[in-house]
Amino acid sequence: MRSHSSAVAVPVLGLLAVMWVAELVDAVVPLTFDQWGIQGRTASGLIGVVLSPFLHAGFAHLIANTVPFLVLGLLVAWRSQERFWAVLAMITVVGGLGVWLLTSPSTLTIGASGVVFGMAAYLVTAGVLTRHWLDIAIAVCVVLVYGTMFAGVLPFGVAAGVSWLAHLTGALAGVWAAFAFARR
Repeated sequence: MRSHSSAVAVPVLGLLAVMWVAELVDAVVPLTFDQWGIQGRTASGLIGVVLSPFLHAGFAHLIANTVPFLVLGLLVAWRSQERFWAVLAMITVVGGLGVWLLTSPSTLTIGASGVVFGMAAYLVTAGVLTRHWLDIAIAVCVVLVYGTMFAGVLPFGVAAGVSWLAHLTGALAGVWAAFAFARR
């Protein structure tokens, strides 16, 4: 029987391992995995809805997503253990479909930041909805530590080449996931 802490950590660490292995293979093998990201309103771009969180534009991009994915992912897994995969799936699919519907066909979107924004928005919204003291404390901590990142949901709040649309649709998907899955 697995302990509670391993049950929380294994899915998050496993997903991070897949991201890192994908980037390592992408760096070594003469293929470009990044082509399988979200390409707006194209049939071939739909596969990116699921694959894009695992694809990154180099190690700097992956490193930038690793720590918040780890911290926020562990918090979501801890507070929503039996619903973790459903929360993550909703954030990934709804956020990814939002990018796919709203972005230009000439734009390729990759990276886990949409999922990161979704998990942050989920945790904050869950704190408001559940009104449980621990969820409220987590929400306050998320806002204090990651609150400034929410400027990244605005078109003028990010650097060139960064998908504010992935941030926005991920955050909106996280709010929706909290309404669907956070226990009241």
